This record gives sequence, structure tokens and C-alpha cells, in this order.
Amino acid sequence: MDLLIATTNQHKLAEFRGLFRALPYQVMSLSDVGITDEVAETGLTFRENAIAKAEGYAALSGLLTLADDSGLAVDALGGRPGVFSARYGGPNADPPTQHRLLLQELQGVLWEQRTAQFVCGIAMAQRGRTTAYVERQWPGLVAWAPQGSHGFGYDPLFWLPDEGCTAGELPPDQKNRISHRAMAAQAAHALLLDWPG
Repeated sequence: MDLLIATTNQHKLAEFRGLFRALPYQVMSLSDVGITDEVAETGLTFRENAIAKAEGYAALSGLLTLADDSGLAVDALGGRPGVFSARYGGPNADPPTQHRLLLQELQGVLWEQRTAQFVCGIAMAQRGRTTAYVERQWPGLVAWAPQGSHGFGYDPLFWLPDEGCTAGELPPDQKNRISHRAMAAQAAHALLLDWPG
């Protein structure tokens, strides 16, 4: 059975392929099925955006479709950047620009107040089926400066007290066992195993 991952982010696609490699599905990307349309992320929550993308791309493709919405929610910033994490700093802001902006916004914030969570919501949709949704969080703190070259996005700024390093310093295999996306994908994995064929 085909499983469409509704993303154009190659890093995210690679993570999902690794996380779902034991499933009896052929994992496909939007480019694999020739979809260039973009389903707008207009929701104010991770749940709303994930469901909109999953249902939108399932309608376009006719395939069982998995979509996620994920981001960094910083407590001292009232949960920002949150669902706007990918567009934080503007639509053309690259990760270094986003890192600088985040650190600037947290200037003067004490270490114990720099708490944050990576959040990942995953929706699975298929025509004629009820859409399923799971969400998981990965707690940490915002580091003083970026560290590490692994991962992507805010990983180099996300300090993990239990690991003693940032997510950007974790080897990919380790990150894929403990991250917000890994935990949400594990929950999705269990649902996909029992998904009606």
C-alpha cells in the first residue's frame, strides 16, 4: 500500500522514511506522485494545520496521506514561534536568520526561564475514512547559541538537559528515537499497522 508523506522538506521526508521503514507501505513524497499544488497552512494550531494538509493532499492524490505540522513553542514568548516556526522572521528567512531573531527575542531571559517544547502533530487521512491525529512534545530549553550540525531548523538551539547537548549535536539515529517527531511517528506507526486496507 502506498503512503504519501505530504511534505516537500527533504530532511523531514528522510526522517519519516527512516521511522516508517518497518511498515508494509511504500513511502512516497509529493514529488513522487507529481503533486505541485500547495495546501495552505491557515490554522492556528498544529492539529488544524496537520489535518488540513492530510485531508487536502489525500483529496488531491487519492492516497492514504500523512501530514505533520511541527514547530518550536517557547514558553517565555507565549508559545511563539509555534505554528509559524518555518515562517518565523518572514517567508524567506533562513535558519541562521531565525536563530538570530529567536536569540534576540530571548535576550536577558534567564536560563531556567528559557523552557521550550518541540511539538509534532501528525494527521492521517484517506477518502472515506475518519482522519486520525496524534501529537507529541519534546521538552528542552533554548540554548545561548547554536551548537551542532546535525538535524535541521531549530535543532542547534534546542538544549536537551537529559542528553547534555543540543538536538543539533545528536546523531540522527539517536534523534530518531527520542524526538517529538519520533514519538508522534511511533503513535502514528501503531495506527498505520491497523489501518483498514
